[in-house]
Amino acid sequence: MSLRIAIIGSGPSGFYAADALLKHAEPAFEVDMFDRLPTPYGLVRGGVAPDHQSIKNVTKIYDKISSNPNFRFFGNVVLGTDLTVADLAEHYDAWIYAVGAARDRKLGVPGEDLLGSHSATELVGWYNGHPDFRDLQFDLTAERVAVVGVGNVAMDVTRILSQDPDELAKTDIAAHALEALRSSRIREVIVLGRRGVAQAAFSPGEIKEIGELESADLVVSPSEVAIDAASEADLADANTKKNVDYLTERSTFGEGSRDRKVRLRFLASPVEILGENGRVSAIRIEKNRLEAGANGVSAKGTGVTEILPVGLVFRSVGYHGVAIPGVPFDPKGGTIPNVQGRVLDAPQGQVLPRQYVVGWAKRGPSGLIGTNRGDSIATVQQVIADFASPSPVGADKAAIVKVLTDRGVFLTDYADWKRLDAHELAQGQAAGKIREKVTRIPEMLDLILKLRTN
Repeated sequence: MSLRIAIIGSGPSGFYAADALLKHAEPAFEVDMFDRLPTPYGLVRGGVAPDHQSIKNVTKIYDKISSNPNFRFFGNVVLGTDLTVADLAEHYDAWIYAVGAARDRKLGVPGEDLLGSHSATELVGWYNGHPDFRDLQFDLTAERVAVVGVGNVAMDVTRILSQDPDELAKTDIAAHALEALRSSRIREVIVLGRRGVAQAAFSPGEIKEIGELESADLVVSPSEVAIDAASEADLADANTKKNVDYLTERSTFGEGSRDRKVRLRFLASPVEILGENGRVSAIRIEKNRLEAGANGVSAKGTGVTEILPVGLVFRSVGYHGVAIPGVPFDPKGGTIPNVQGRVLDAPQGQVLPRQYVVGWAKRGPSGLIGTNRGDSIATVQQVIADFASPSPVGADKAAIVKVLTDRGVFLTDYADWKRLDAHELAQGQAAGKIREKVTRIPEMLDLILKLRTN
């Protein structure tokens, strides 16, 4: 008899865990994957930038995984309300949390709650048509915008705000976002990094994409890309060296001639967001210096401040997990407490049998999509070790479906997703783009119901 495993979350870490389980012969596994949205793929669908279509090709791998007869997908199921941990314990031999880190980190500075102060997460979800963010409003009439953070997400946001909408029109960007961006008056995006160029988290490819925009000049001051003694050791990393070399060269280009500018500022920390009539009007930054220590290079404030007039601020300083009813949570780290993927009842606590975790919920918000594969395989190895002599719960496969439908849950399956996928692609083709996403859950469910009967 196969062991039955539930995976909560259908992003990359969830699919890689499913793949590792389904490839294992003894014991054999059956996998049920649940997601709170009617659609699969997590941040691949809702987080990857629309002009990064090659990254989204990873869904072909997930599509193949889903074709395994021992795999089932259940969408539109919320853990903690529709489905409880007690349900998982009754119907599955074990379960794996692949729930990611859904909340952004705050800056913790005065004025952060002013109108016009947003998280990058919100903007990314908005232009990708994620149902959680689809109906947000962003005032793009401001001519100057600050993006706080120098990771890849910050680069995505900067690029989308600075790019020619005609280029984005060919992608799967959400229609409402494209319309708003066509009316945007943004002419300058100021990107702020609290440490130096050698500590920037963006990849060489991401910063090069900014430099290659035909719609905006990348501007950086030679003094802010100069390497001091504290940063010399960081140059041993190949990607860091590429970033430094590239931006050192770009710093010689001056202001450029394009109407739009992307201005990189290093050694600058936001200390206050200023407002007028309840809206963002400027951001106060403090100039930093670098110190090398046992834990790497850190930024120390100098007390010298500068006020930058801006009409919007987007923070992109990391992510944080969200507590789920019935699931242990470490509020400090924003993760599900665990040891090598085995869930603990509390931070530094005891192992909870049958419960596991993968991805950002396991290790925190670090790494790219591919990073999750090895991480998920490592957790699955713990599952296999724990069930070397399995004692299956023997639950009926149909039982969990009855539990959820009796609760009034509109379940979607992978066949529903493929119908919706085909519909979005057809609508996109008709509009001259890759895909036209359905962006509200009620609309998705209504359409899925109609497509089932066709």
